[in-house]
Amino acid sequence: MMSSYSSVFRTSVWGGLPISLPAMSVFAFILFYGLDLLASRRAEEARATGFLALATALPAVVSVVMLLISLTKLGTTCKLCVGVYVSSAVCLIAAIALWRHAVGVKATMPEAIGRAKAGGTALEAEVEVPPATNQYLGGMFGVGLAFVLVPVLIYFMLAPDHSRFIGTCGELAQPQDTYGVFVPVQKGGPKTALEILDPLCPACKAFEQRLSASGLGSKMDRRAILFPLDTTCNWMITENTHPGACAVSEAVLCAGDRAPEVIKWAFDVQDNVRAQTKADPTAAERIVKQRFPEFAQCIGSPEAKSRLNKSMRWAVSNNVRVLTPQLFIDGVKLCDEDVDLGLDYALSRMLEGNYVPTHTAQPAPQGSGSGQPAVTPPPTGSNAATTPPPAGSNAVTPPPSGSNAVTPPPSGSNAATPPAGSGTTKPPSGSNAPPAGSGTTKPPADKPAQPPADKPATEKPETEKPPADKPAAGSDTSGGTP
Repeated sequence: MMSSYSSVFRTSVWGGLPISLPAMSVFAFILFYGLDLLASRRAEEARATGFLALATALPAVVSVVMLLISLTKLGTTCKLCVGVYVSSAVCLIAAIALWRHAVGVKATMPEAIGRAKAGGTALEAEVEVPPATNQYLGGMFGVGLAFVLVPVLIYFMLAPDHSRFIGTCGELAQPQDTYGVFVPVQKGGPKTALEILDPLCPACKAFEQRLSASGLGSKMDRRAILFPLDTTCNWMITENTHPGACAVSEAVLCAGDRAPEVIKWAFDVQDNVRAQTKADPTAAERIVKQRFPEFAQCIGSPEAKSRLNKSMRWAVSNNVRVLTPQLFIDGVKLCDEDVDLGLDYALSRMLEGNYVPTHTAQPAPQGSGSGQPAVTPPPTGSNAATTPPPAGSNAVTPPPSGSNAVTPPPSGSNAATPPAGSGTTKPPSGSNAPPAGSGTTKPPADKPAQPPADKPATEKPETEKPPADKPAAGSDTSGGTP
């Protein structure tokens, strides 16, 4: 059902017209015509039964074609499909047998009528059947067309308009390759496409097959961001969905311009790699090194691991969902519902620009000059470096939980003055001067201080506070959090 062979007119209506709809219409007409032959006593008329045999030949021929496609293209069959194939064959065999019987009856009828006349009986009226005239057969042909066309037209008329959803599923906040981790997948047209890819993901393989069958891949300059669903390197997941994906992803990064070759190989052998890696965690790296010995030194190296980590950092900075595959056209996401049945319909319109994108990115914090959304950090305990704010941004990164660092009030605030004798004096509004006697220097507003990524600040007990006119021991007088 997800293949390109399950429907037609896929670019005209979302999901296309299911071939099962006209197929049911043909079978309904065959049932209708069979009942008409019985009611009109034409079941023994040669031309009428010959028309039935021709009608049943249509689903039989289509069944043979679909069986060949299932075996040679899809590599699978379904019980319902096999039932249709058998039903088509039974209908054709039965119709041919009925037609041969009617031909035999027609050949012996004159002799039977002659014998009846000689014996003075009225057999002629009993054995003679209404003829299947050209008008009758032409009318039945028109009825057959109506059986097919009317449901098809109704389907097109009642199909909802899905074009209003295109471009509404999100956009990339920072689509640039700031980490230098994009890998080439397919060079084509002027539209820039970016795919979130796991080389051992069955859904990614199926998506690639559907995209190839649609012919739309050649209209995109497609690149990929590697996002392996493997706990070996991906800190954002807790279940090892595709074991071995990290090692194969490193091979893709090491391949450079040969990345499409490695991805294609991974799609072909992904079942075997996942199965072996599940039993032996080192199997994936061994398999990929055997297949691509020229990349053996790179695979598993610190450089490859760092690039793979940066790929996932890019996904974090763009708030990308933990899901593969995902496709973005010029930074606008192809909806998850459109990566299978709706691919031809939605993607063709996105490539033509026939949609109005909805900006769904989160606004930047007040006072930020970058216009970029907030970056989602990795979970607590991760050693991944925090992405610094964009150049020129005034956004302040809040300190870790438990820190005693205080964010200064905005300019012109009516914040209360510290109590007398506290040893600190509130500076004038807008001044960057440190409080008197504090011993520390407050950083300028456009240069936020950030604690080290792996060493959050800890709060110092009140009993250990130094005198107001002396800096704390070990404090950073440059403006860092003590």
